[in-house]
Amino acid sequence: MATIFKTLTADDVTSTRTLLHEAIPLTGSIISGTYEGGTGEENVLNFSHGMFQSVYDYPYLSSSANHIVDITAGYSNSSILSSSANPENAKKINLYNQFAQILVGHDTSGNILEFDADGDIIAGGTKFQEVFFLCFTRLLTKDEIKKGGMLLDFYLEGTVALNDGSNPTNDTGSLTSFKVNSPAGEYGILSMPKSGNVGLVYYQAGIVVLTSSMFPPTTAFGSKASSSANTTAILTGSTIQVFADGVRNRWNDCNFNNTIELNSTIYFCRANHNEFNYSSNPTYLNGSKIRVKNTTTDSPVAYITSVGLMSPDNELLAVAKLSEPLKKTPENELTIRVRIDY
Repeated sequence: MATIFKTLTADDVTSTRTLLHEAIPLTGSIISGTYEGGTGEENVLNFSHGMFQSVYDYPYLSSSANHIVDITAGYSNSSILSSSANPENAKKINLYNQFAQILVGHDTSGNILEFDADGDIIAGGTKFQEVFFLCFTRLLTKDEIKKGGMLLDFYLEGTVALNDGSNPTNDTGSLTSFKVNSPAGEYGILSMPKSGNVGLVYYQAGIVVLTSSMFPPTTAFGSKASSSANTTAILTGSTIQVFADGVRNRWNDCNFNNTIELNSTIYFCRANHNEFNYSSNPTYLNGSKIRVKNTTTDSPVAYITSVGLMSPDNELLAVAKLSEPLKKTPENELTIRVRIDY
């Protein structure tokens, strides 16, 4: 142990921020088809309330399964699709409103704003009134989705033909021009080169909003057992669960990078030539004499093995251990760099 405490000044402390990224690939084989069993797709969990569908990377009853995404859908009360005759009509409207008030917000009169194709939520323009939602779990997105890296690819025509890759859904333009007018944080616009803006990605929330009109009207969009209806027919004439099945069956690929924000405080603990040359460890002395001195004229020697960070009232807050003891004498000075990550 040190025989004195040393107060750290502002010059001895600095802070850093580091962004770490992981690549997250979600192929269609994971989302739909890999774990088909006698009772259906064993990695897909449907709930009795029918408000969303959860997808896992492994059969969900397994302890190894990881929850990766929830899929649901809805439309605005002002949408032409809204009709009391539609199955789960109220539920679809409520889901749209729930996501919209969290991700878009309210106007000055308290009305829920609709998702906007250009991100200009107050002014007029094209609105996404019929949408489906991909809610990625925090396990995948961590602190946020990296801007400019979201790529989605779906089967767009027929039941077999694969999108040729020339028309993917991405947020490339949002790398430097993302939007900040959402209550949920920053978001970007998802577009397709051949179709224009088709959705929004909310980076901190980990939610993707896609308009159902991104699929051509002729696209077969039902479940594997019934895949003859188009997106409008499925969204209005079927349950949310059936629509979620259709999304998964059209899913070809999804790639993005998540972001982990690592904040660090670095303490430069400096031991000057006349500091920390003794130890208060009882074994340091033998008969009131320093063990490491052969003669009385020898300089004192200490070995630094750890650094303790104390509060102003001398409460021990953290301990840093050195990989090997450092020899300290009046003839040398040491600077030990201690980093705390959080």
